[in-house]
Amino acid sequence: MMMKDRMMKTHGHSRIEMVLLIVGIVLVASNLRASLTTVGPLIGAIVSDTGLSNALAGLLTTLPLIAFAVLSLLAPKIARLFGMEYTLLASLIVLTAGIILRSLPSVVALFIGTGVLGLAIAVGNVLLPSLVKREFPNCVGLMTGVYSMSMNIWGAIASGVSVPIAQGFSLGWRRTLMCWAIFSAVAVIVWFPQLRFRHQPSPYSGAKGRELWGSRLAWQVTLFMGLQSLGFYAAVAWIPEMLHDRGISISTAGWMLSLMQFVSLPVTFIIPVLAGRLSNQRGLVTIIALLYLVGYAGLLMGGTRWISLWIILIGIGQGASISLALTFISLRASNADQAAELSGMAQSIGYLLAAVGPVLFGFLHDLTHAWTISILLLMLASVFQLIVGLGAGRNAQIAPLQSFQQDVSKAQNKKPLEIN
Repeated sequence: MMMKDRMMKTHGHSRIEMVLLIVGIVLVASNLRASLTTVGPLIGAIVSDTGLSNALAGLLTTLPLIAFAVLSLLAPKIARLFGMEYTLLASLIVLTAGIILRSLPSVVALFIGTGVLGLAIAVGNVLLPSLVKREFPNCVGLMTGVYSMSMNIWGAIASGVSVPIAQGFSLGWRRTLMCWAIFSAVAVIVWFPQLRFRHQPSPYSGAKGRELWGSRLAWQVTLFMGLQSLGFYAAVAWIPEMLHDRGISISTAGWMLSLMQFVSLPVTFIIPVLAGRLSNQRGLVTIIALLYLVGYAGLLMGGTRWISLWIILIGIGQGASISLALTFISLRASNADQAAELSGMAQSIGYLLAAVGPVLFGFLHDLTHAWTISILLLMLASVFQLIVGLGAGRNAQIAPLQSFQQDVSKAQNKKPLEIN
């Protein structure tokens, strides 16, 4: 309660405005994975129905990642031009349209719609850390944990219910994918009250954001984000098929993917809170790497006896990784504008790296008819994530130019512009 009162005093929000803002953030975050993780369990049906190769099917997971890379650098600039509130609303509307387009009876529409929804999700991915930095400067870890957990909860639910909905209600994979347009439409409605406030664009010049590209710390945060994303999206795309190849039913394999995400929920919330209280996060980075390496080594051994344990360890590592990566963006940035630029950089380069995973793993499986090389690559990525994470986790911030600090100081003294 004291924390909520402090947040309201800081930003002048009434209690109802604070509740609507938090609910709005939660719903935006909840739509950042659900429409993507629903694809993995249905990939077999999609391939069977459309005749796509495994490599092309991997594009259904990779296309959104390419869209993330393309739009992430532009999202902070769009938000400064139109206001963060309007930009997030537009992204939710485009997301709804992309989900519907993806569900139409056309392979071309399937790929175009997937790319469109990826562009929409990229905006939310980039702007939420900056919004949290701006609205909850004293509770960055807590709020990052709240929206990260929401993102993972609905990502897990989408993975688990996709096959039961498609088979149990005889909807097929296209209508099952379309169901998530309802969820994004609800988020559009709930976000509307935020349009009462259109925060004036900061005088901060985008050219100054180029300094991030010369920052070693910014690159460490970026690569940590990219390597954890590569592991997550490769797993989402192919773990159901990997388990199915070992004799597990496709429905059970979908629920195993759901389990992987559900077990990540507690750490998704706890890790940002812990990270915000620690002087550095190197210990957390090391624990995450160990979880990954043990889990992947278990998958490499083959068999299904201990499969649930390996999936749980990987899931905990994934939940800790994504929430820590998002927390790094807020902790390593000096202010909200810089957080937006760092988020854009981290997610643009990071998701470009992540985009390699699903297609590469599909190609390697087509080539070798086995998953051994793919799992070994995931283990190697975990080692690199440990190395860059030790740098990103040190107690430091990216220092802006003095002129940048003066510009931001002037911007922060301006009150939000109300739109009647």
